[in-house]
Amino acid sequence: MRPDIDRLTGAAASDNHGVFLMTLNQFLISGLVYLAATVISAPLSKRLGIGSVLGFLVAGVVIGPSAFNLVGDNGETVKHFAEFGVIMMLFLIGLELEPSKLWDLRGQIFGLGALQVIGVSLALAAAALLVVPGWREAVVVGIILSLSSTAIVMQGLEERGLAKTPVGQSVFSVLLFQDISVIPILAVLPLLAIAPISASAETSSLIAAWPTWLQAIAILVAVAAITLGGRFLTRPLFRMVADTGAREIFVATALLLVIVITLIMGMVGLSAALGTFLAGVVLADSEYRHELEMDLQPFKGLLLAIFFIAVGSGVDFKVIAAEPFKLVAALVAFIALKYVAQIVLARVFRMDWAQSTRFSAALSQASEFGFVLVGVVVGLGLISATLGAAITAVIVLSMAAAPLLMILDDRIVQPWLGKAEEAREADVITHDGVDAIIAGHGRFGMTIGRVLGAQGLRLTLLDHDSSQVDALRKFGFKVFYGDALRTDLLEAAGAREAKILVIAIDDRDKVLELVKIAQHEFPHLKLFARAYDRVHAADLMKMGVKYVYRELFGSSMYLARDALIELGQSPTKAQSVMTKFAALDRAFLEKSVAFRGNETALVDLARESRAEIARVFEADRDETLTNTKGKT
Repeated sequence: MRPDIDRLTGAAASDNHGVFLMTLNQFLISGLVYLAATVISAPLSKRLGIGSVLGFLVAGVVIGPSAFNLVGDNGETVKHFAEFGVIMMLFLIGLELEPSKLWDLRGQIFGLGALQVIGVSLALAAAALLVVPGWREAVVVGIILSLSSTAIVMQGLEERGLAKTPVGQSVFSVLLFQDISVIPILAVLPLLAIAPISASAETSSLIAAWPTWLQAIAILVAVAAITLGGRFLTRPLFRMVADTGAREIFVATALLLVIVITLIMGMVGLSAALGTFLAGVVLADSEYRHELEMDLQPFKGLLLAIFFIAVGSGVDFKVIAAEPFKLVAALVAFIALKYVAQIVLARVFRMDWAQSTRFSAALSQASEFGFVLVGVVVGLGLISATLGAAITAVIVLSMAAAPLLMILDDRIVQPWLGKAEEAREADVITHDGVDAIIAGHGRFGMTIGRVLGAQGLRLTLLDHDSSQVDALRKFGFKVFYGDALRTDLLEAAGAREAKILVIAIDDRDKVLELVKIAQHEFPHLKLFARAYDRVHAADLMKMGVKYVYRELFGSSMYLARDALIELGQSPTKAQSVMTKFAALDRAFLEKSVAFRGNETALVDLARESRAEIARVFEADRDETLTNTKGKT
């Protein structure tokens, strides 16, 4: 008997091994298809000027079951995997927002964000009453479609350079509140149900069966653990990893952090994106912030691209073909109603017309979280499977239409309102060799350019203000129009051969961003950066920039020197005083870098600085007096 058993178990093991290899091969082939679609669609969409998101969605349709069916049944699995890109994006956004900045946005988050979710839900629910059988179905449709796609919106804003503008911050505030609102939405939906909860509506939360009060405590504990852990545990951890000097271990640690937070939030039934965003905010003033950003950025970009392709591949044209006119009508009505409702909301919050249309165009699509909510409400018996399939189709089509809506706003609505900057392509940059690149040729950068140019140095001058470029050209300056934050333009400007990059941009956030880009892409360049103030200068020094210049410091030093001369000091003595003062001030500024975020320590350091400067100059005066007496 034993040989037969061994033969049978061996055959079973062989079958399992074969199934495993077949599954692995299918996964690798699907991965090959998705990566090829990413590589091909990205440059094509850029060349066509339609934006990368729309390009990825179209690529997904092409490789999906409705067209060439190159990915088989793996689309949903890949999409769930690629949703990790959305989670990383929220983590990186959190890294850009220090807690103080987030506090400044509290009015928009809980004011504008709350009114958007409630107001748009009610408007859509009222319209849905015309086509669905009852008020419960209408409320569900309104709630699901009121949410917007964080991935599509933030990607679109970043591509247009609008993420940090006032309207970009308003859009982000709404998206953040939508992520927060997912928790009460999931709590309210079962209360609307008239049928028992089916298996499809079950949640992966480990605390779903606990009493409500105990769930609330578990959620608070999870949030507190992420907040306190991010502040007190991750910094020593990153310090230990950084000391090893192994870059790949640092990347692995950053990925591990995001995965652990994702699992913790999933265990208590919260949005993983919300948890990682919170962790990002906690680490925003960490000394490892910029390294985390640079390490995770490539993963975020690739996973988001695959996510959009997976969404596109999930478009079910059979559902569309069954009722094409009704579905298209529903899509147009949904986008139009949401667009109008959000314009009204933006005007209530005193945005001008140009900001209102941009705000509304950005948010007038459904959310990727809508796919999850549809599954939940179908399981709860709140809507039929047929209606659920129709809502899913509207969600996908609205996400595909979202980049087009933003393009229409850029190219038609904004110019018509007279608020948009002149639509203008970046200049073709030509040069005969480059010694230095000056980014920003306004009142600060122009003087630098004149001095360096007078010494016969070869310069490339970049400015993103089209009217400034045209005005300077009239005076004979050779300035190119273009955004220095674009790596391809820096490359064309000669960044590979230039020795220095002068960053004279009049925008403190863009200065920091350009420093990151230059350090990553062109590490050989010596950076000379314009700082807005002392705090901005400390941020730049913290990033490793050696040559930092506060924009008013030099002129104020010139004034102080001339004032000393007018008050009786010799020009030589006055210059010596200013040189010594500048050196002392620089030394204390460098010390302050270590205390960024610690107001008490900074106050103590400032007092110590003033006392030290006074002591040095008092000793200098005593020495001068002694020397004078000795001579007499």
